[in-house]
Amino acid sequence: MELKRTTESLAALAQETRLRVFRVLVRAGETGLPAGRIATELAVNATTLSRHLAVMESAGLLQSERRVRQIIYRVNFPAVQGLFAFLLEDCCAGEVRVSGKCCEGAEDLKP
Repeated sequence: MELKRTTESLAALAQETRLRVFRVLVRAGETGLPAGRIATELAVNATTLSRHLAVMESAGLLQSERRVRQIIYRVNFPAVQGLFAFLLEDCCAGEVRVSGKCCEGAEDLKP
């Protein structure tokens, strides 16, 4: 993952409402949720939510799909996995499987 995309992704998550949206969508999994349901669950007005969703989608964290009159949003899990892998790629001096260290199991994050 390139540095510019990583910075955009982290910046998109560095806001309380967007982080809450992200967590709700992670829980929803591959199914995703319609924007209206996200707004209701988080008690955020539709206009504000729309702006937050656009920032997160532009950063590559979310994907959207139009279904008739609804837009379904879901986490772009491969992109998020790539983000985590990039953040941890230099962990433990490249020794991912160091017992008792922070990086144990980090190889599962690599795309």
